[in-house]
Amino acid sequence: MSFTFLFRTITKDLAKVNTCHVQSLHTGLQLLAADKSLLMKLRKNTGYTFINCKKALEKFDNDMAQAETWLNEQAQKEGWNKANKLEGRKAKEGLIGLFMGDKAAVMVEVNCETDFVARNEKFQQLVKEVALATLAHHRNKTQSQGGYVKFLVGDELNKLSLEAGASLSDRVALTIGRLGENLSVRRAVTVGVPAEWNIGSYVHGGVSGQTEVAMGRYGALVVFQGGEEGAQEVLGRKLGQHIVGESPVSLGNMDDLPCGESETRLLPQTFLGDPSLTVAQFLKGQQARVLDFVRFQCGETASEEAK
Repeated sequence: MSFTFLFRTITKDLAKVNTCHVQSLHTGLQLLAADKSLLMKLRKNTGYTFINCKKALEKFDNDMAQAETWLNEQAQKEGWNKANKLEGRKAKEGLIGLFMGDKAAVMVEVNCETDFVARNEKFQQLVKEVALATLAHHRNKTQSQGGYVKFLVGDELNKLSLEAGASLSDRVALTIGRLGENLSVRRAVTVGVPAEWNIGSYVHGGVSGQTEVAMGRYGALVVFQGGEEGAQEVLGRKLGQHIVGESPVSLGNMDDLPCGESETRLLPQTFLGDPSLTVAQFLKGQQARVLDFVRFQCGETASEEAK
């Protein structure tokens, strides 16, 4: 028998095997081989590895819905296991997420270990889900309250529910399993104002492609009254830029005298947009006044946050 003939025979036999059922070594049952088109679609939809998607389709005879459900369940289990193992690792990178609603806003900080993961779409999706879930929680808790409401969320965060019904802690664990880094939802603040007030916002170091929830390394929310009609959004952005850039820690009074470059009160600080004015002088020219503000810097320590 020639070598060429033997090679052709083996090739034909292998081709036949590829179209046959696959027998499980553990159960002896016949499993349907994964359909190639379904395999590609499942991998695209879920982001799981080629091997795991193939295993899922073979397990459920190419049933896409069951395969995807099983993959998510396995990933959740693996995520919690990995989350427990990685729990002690420092997570100081990450993103600030900021969402502006109708007379309400939310700002959150979600941390990871590396800047590389912070740029990952799955991590950014988590930041978005945390922001929207926090704002929904704020609205549920403040439905009967009027006027100005400032609501800081701490330990409650991981107990929040997402739109799909899963808890936020489960979603974090699932994302940990997918990305392989320790992640944490550190803090969040929500703000609600009456109709005659305004909320300004600014995010620095922004992430391109994120439109619904703005993301970056720094973020600020500022509550103010007044300003030229139709120009409040621009005014709010300028004030937010100043708060991010100059890091004030308290509001101060409109008639406070500035204390130089070390000034930490917002109103007597030199205004970032026009160094010839203090923030108070700029606001007088705009016929506006600031009532409150919040500034987040990703990864800042508790001492830096409290300054």
